[in-house]
Amino acid sequence: MSMSSGSTTTIAVTGEQPAENYEVVVGRGLLSRVAPALGESVRRVLVIHPRALRMTGDAVREELEATGFTAVTAEIPDAEEGKHIQVAAFCWQVLGQNDFTRSDAVVSVGGGAVSDLAGFVAASWLRGVPVIHLPTSLLGMVDAAVGGKTGINTAEGKNLVGAFHPPAAVFADLDALATLPRNELISGMAEVVKCGFIADPEILRIIEADPAAASDPGSEEFRELVERTIAVKAAVVSADLKESGQREYLNYGHTLGHAIEHVERYSWRHGAAVSIGLVFAAELARSLGRIDDELADRHRSILESLGLPTSYREDRWAALLDAMRRDKKSRGDVLRFVVLDGLAKPAMLPAVDTSLLFAAYQEIAQGTGSRGLPGSGPTRGLL
Repeated sequence: MSMSSGSTTTIAVTGEQPAENYEVVVGRGLLSRVAPALGESVRRVLVIHPRALRMTGDAVREELEATGFTAVTAEIPDAEEGKHIQVAAFCWQVLGQNDFTRSDAVVSVGGGAVSDLAGFVAASWLRGVPVIHLPTSLLGMVDAAVGGKTGINTAEGKNLVGAFHPPAAVFADLDALATLPRNELISGMAEVVKCGFIADPEILRIIEADPAAASDPGSEEFRELVERTIAVKAAVVSADLKESGQREYLNYGHTLGHAIEHVERYSWRHGAAVSIGLVFAAELARSLGRIDDELADRHRSILESLGLPTSYREDRWAALLDAMRRDKKSRGDVLRFVVLDGLAKPAMLPAVDTSLLFAAYQEIAQGTGSRGLPGSGPTRGLL
């Protein structure tokens, strides 16, 4: 459910317990809304931000101090480097040194990696304190900050350690995207496209009508895409917080995508890897006769129209298969994939034979010297 009020749109996320209910506010100039959302019982606030957003983190701290809170900051490494147990331990140390109690709170300022880390810190400190997310990337707004999934990375894989911890609120301030690097913005569009294929075909139509406007953070088309994508995730999360059922559909494209990230040692942007994973999942469904050629080809055409990669190195299959077997979405040694049975008709595909996976991979594989290989040409900066 979403409600528009003036320059903002509010999308409700609900759960089985009142503590799992919160709102995602989409609009511009939302910083002043953070303090009221914290509530009267909160006295201390830890603002967690990456090194690259030091000025923004300080601005949030100053805004909170001006409204009567005791606010401190914890600066963490940028991107995936911030999602390690040592970084979480540093944040716990700051919380302890400043006498944070269960009634105090955490605020994250940054992209998806920051909200993942900050959410985990909040979930684990005194077995759970409130957290508010201020996502500053498209990926953070439409995916990581919404849904209550938190996590950190280990040497064995991404997000293998974490907890479900719904935020108290999420403020998706579109003004934060004005200075976002173009490649970072385009990377986030992969999650938008994903939601179009699994739940809201209007997302795909908007992109196909005008890819340039769809990826322009100042356009009305872009804002509608953000709101529609958040609404898709909010609806799924409201029905299945802990991924026991339909929430798994949000992993469309992520099984291979996470494997690519692991093989590349997390040097790739998440959206670039997921983009390739989406095309792979479409090719798998096509080979099984679950979708037709038109729908499978539509994946590639939409993603490429946005400048996202759709192929990967043919010599990496063995490493990718090993990484997928370790993925948290697997059950024992059984590889499971989200596929489509038609547009906006996601389904789980359990126990996939590796020969079928290999055949589907051949449809996206590129030789190491090919022009279409991600990392060369127009997609290079996305990785």
